[in-house]
Amino acid sequence: MSADVKADNQPYDDINVTPMLDLAYVLLVVFIILTTASVQGVKVRSPETTAAENLAKPQTRAITITADGQMFLDAYPVSLEQLQSRLADYKAANPALPVVLKGDAAAQYEKVMQVLEVTKKLDITEIGLVTRRAAP
Repeated sequence: MSADVKADNQPYDDINVTPMLDLAYVLLVVFIILTTASVQGVKVRSPETTAAENLAKPQTRAITITADGQMFLDAYPVSLEQLQSRLADYKAANPALPVVLKGDAAAQYEKVMQVLEVTKKLDITEIGLVTRRAAP
């Protein structure tokens, strides 16, 4: 009986790191999702919505329209012609090219429609609109 008690009081020779690795993998996945979901670049004040949030897919291209009507493709300023040319190149490389349209709430509606017409001409069907979640 005393031998059993002594065996229970022995210090561990190794540490089980499996739970720590599980946590590290979860944190890594969360970090990857958050960094790919947030499109860095030009800051705009997005309109609010109560719709569910959509995560951006890898290789997603971001088109940003500022309040003063400037257009950016992945944080680089472009004209409408440059936008169409670059999107056509991306579409040729990836036929299922996903695009995210991030427009300021005060952006000119005509600019948004011009961008949507370009995506339609190029047969880009995966288009997401970036919004902010409305306060409850």
